[in-house]
Amino acid sequence: MEQRKDRIRLLDILRGFAILGTLGTNIWIFAHAGDVNYITTFNQSGWWGLNDLLRMIILFLVNGKLLGLLTIMFGVGMEMKYQQAKRRGKPWPGVYLWVVLFLILEGLLHFILVMEYDILMSYGVTAIIAAFILKGGDRLIARTMNVIGSIFAIAILALAGLMLASGASVSLGGFGDVAALYQEGTWMEQVQYRLTNFLPLRMEAIFVIPTNVFLFLLGVRFMRTGVFSPDENGKKLRGTLFKLGMYVGVPLNLFIFIPGGAFDLPVRYLFAPLMSVGYIAIIASMIQYTKWEWLWRLLENAGKMSLSCYVFQNILASVIFYGWGLGLAGKLNSAAIIGIWLLICVFQLILASMWLRGFKLGPMETVRKRAVGYFESR
Repeated sequence: MEQRKDRIRLLDILRGFAILGTLGTNIWIFAHAGDVNYITTFNQSGWWGLNDLLRMIILFLVNGKLLGLLTIMFGVGMEMKYQQAKRRGKPWPGVYLWVVLFLILEGLLHFILVMEYDILMSYGVTAIIAAFILKGGDRLIARTMNVIGSIFAIAILALAGLMLASGASVSLGGFGDVAALYQEGTWMEQVQYRLTNFLPLRMEAIFVIPTNVFLFLLGVRFMRTGVFSPDENGKKLRGTLFKLGMYVGVPLNLFIFIPGGAFDLPVRYLFAPLMSVGYIAIIASMIQYTKWEWLWRLLENAGKMSLSCYVFQNILASVIFYGWGLGLAGKLNSAAIIGIWLLICVFQLILASMWLRGFKLGPMETVRKRAVGYFESR
């Protein structure tokens, strides 16, 4: 029983770490009024000055890595739901589909009301696909991961190779109108923009579904092989993940410092997850340091209400940067932006811990549990 408790704690800590880390990428979009060029190198033709270099160092550490970790953790959660259903003799996916449909609804509202780069809708669609693959057993899981991993990797690397061979200049285009909207427009005008451009703004969410399925299933495999277990087998597996992340993932992710955009897609969608699994090993090892128990407890609480923290951090960033709030978008240097990110993280860690002293679940987790419970009882 103690082992299970330890495993769950590690998972919560990883979720908390991943959630706060995703803001480390999104903060640049908020701070530059929706201009996605600030998380890419497409418009960069030479080396960076100090201001841009600070941004790229943070993006090297978090861009795609913490999102990859979060995606793996969603797969872990799905496997836990699957095992729970088996123990109770319940059909699969069964009630889990209600959980997923409610996640898609939450993502839709988050997209419309808060941020166009919501990940919850994509996770919901991914979960539906992965749930039926999970039902097919280990062999189907392995085959699916091999097929998706191979095709997606070949496609991304081929695209990067064509860009390098042709020397073509790739650009995401100008974001002047979008920046003006977020710097000067009202909240309702921003909502209207997201609704009007729903499909274009959801293209990445659709594009990443194959790699999301792969990472969901990787989370399932990690749970089944004992990656998160405190025993010797778990330590050995995490040692392998550490080597993969540090000796393979880090060198490959250094390509993010090459300007021109050719390596942006491989780094974000192929190389970043290698560092994600390295982070699992590092955090699992670091929680053994009891002097940092206060930090692990804070991250654990954030992980327990990760959905609420994810939405709330984006609301906070909107208030700080957009014109209808404090209007700081486009006015701060990288050091100040990093400082705001860290302040939001600290605030959320404290708030989550205070909230859980009086409640068992976060606010959004409570709403979801009651909604799913209602449908389950019907």
